[in-house]
Amino acid sequence: MNIIPAIDLLDGQVVRLQKGDYAKKTIYNHDALDEAAKFKAAGFSHIHVVDLNGAKSGRFENLPIIRSIINEIGLSVQTGGGVRSRKDIDTLLDAGLNGVICSSMVVKKPGEWLQAITDHPDKMILGLDLKDGKLAFGGWLETSDKPIEEFLNPMIDAGLKTVLSTDIARDGMLSGPNIEMYRDLQTRFPSLNWIASGGVSKLSDLVNVQNIGMYGVVVGKAYYEGHIRLDEMKQLNG
Repeated sequence: MNIIPAIDLLDGQVVRLQKGDYAKKTIYNHDALDEAAKFKAAGFSHIHVVDLNGAKSGRFENLPIIRSIINEIGLSVQTGGGVRSRKDIDTLLDAGLNGVICSSMVVKKPGEWLQAITDHPDKMILGLDLKDGKLAFGGWLETSDKPIEEFLNPMIDAGLKTVLSTDIARDGMLSGPNIEMYRDLQTRFPSLNWIASGGVSKLSDLVNVQNIGMYGVVVGKAYYEGHIRLDEMKQLNG
């Protein structure tokens, strides 16, 4: 299983939001490059970066920092937040991103998204954020009533390989990942690589996610709050 450390950027700082609420943030590091360097030193080669400013504004306000993480620190990065069009995807790929995570675009410009999957199947990652069982997008501020299958099946047909799924109710709460939800998603859509995000609170949570066969898991607050050490994460990585 791939353990993917997370950096959430807001105004250039490393933060975590509680349940996606921008008014409830905790700042963990004022220097994102310093944080990225810790992951590199611990032996990680790939991280998850969210541009929280971009998720609201639709502009890649933290892209210069992400470029520096790639070019100066030497990490592979998957990122989301603010991706609204095919032009946005191309901008991120041109900047050297290894993976581009989309959620709002899936809802608002499905044609462009499907074409991006066809053109770059290994680099497109669906951000399947679930809020009370519904797909959430636009920085978790909007939800859709459409069944998940209506979104996933056309994407699978286009060549989608990877989905990063977040249970918003668990994100940043250290309450444990929604194992039943992830088990169900894997059972219903076995052809996809599923990455879990949200709720990891301790080492045993990572083991539980690993035991149900998840492709990967994103670790954020549990690390920043000192509940899981980088060396423990590295031992389960790969």
